[in-house]
Amino acid sequence: MTLEEGSTGGFGALVLHLLSARGALDGGSVRVRTLTLPDAYQDHDTPERMYAQAGLDAPAIVRTVRDLLPAQPRASSREAAVVSVARRPR
Repeated sequence: MTLEEGSTGGFGALVLHLLSARGALDGGSVRVRTLTLPDAYQDHDTPERMYAQAGLDAPAIVRTVRDLLPAQPRASSREAAVVSVARRPR
């Protein structure tokens, strides 16, 4: 995942070009997302609100990363109980 304050055509585009040139995108196993500011006028506001509107605030970045990760198999209730006990502070 790349994240930049520029619009389309910046660092993320260079990363995609490099991955493409090396054939990394051919197998379908590489997951890539480029997050940029929209290529449109944004009304002036606080930086926090402008980033939120653009989907570049912390919650939006976390959502993008979680959506990008492969689905994990759900643990059985027995496995979940073992993990819960193992993580309990002593």
